[in-house]
Amino acid sequence: MTMMTKEPALLDRNQKAPLAAPVIGRSSLMELTDAIQKYFDLMYDCDTSRFDQTFYPTVQLHGFRDGQMMAWPAQTYRDILDKRQSPKSVNSARKDEILFIDFASTTQAMTKVRLRVNTMVFVDYLTWHRIDGKWLITSKGFHVESQDGSPI
Repeated sequence: MTMMTKEPALLDRNQKAPLAAPVIGRSSLMELTDAIQKYFDLMYDCDTSRFDQTFYPTVQLHGFRDGQMMAWPAQTYRDILDKRQSPKSVNSARKDEILFIDFASTTQAMTKVRLRVNTMVFVDYLTWHRIDGKWLITSKGFHVESQDGSPI
């Protein structure tokens, strides 16, 4: 028995695939901005009782620390936050900012943020998905932009 399959149409190299921009309402932007603020709050106070309100359980984190590529699953990162002296507990100056927000759809976005954690300034690329009505981080790539003292 011979089965026939229909091959997908290929575009000529000079043709562009039609792109449909996602329709993102003000409420989606506000909800994501609120979720980013929750992330900033968690990084400042290290209250991991709210960890699951910010990170999806299968989140993966990647970045260089002391010249080595690190890859952490959610539980490892939660443990790191549990052990970290929070910037709030030492009245450390709070500095956090949203540098970039890009929506792929109404359920996926990418953000770039900068924040200070005690003596370190990080630039994070955060992938967000809207799951069960909440924006959660599903992937985090971090970069240590500057370090004024010993690692935390």
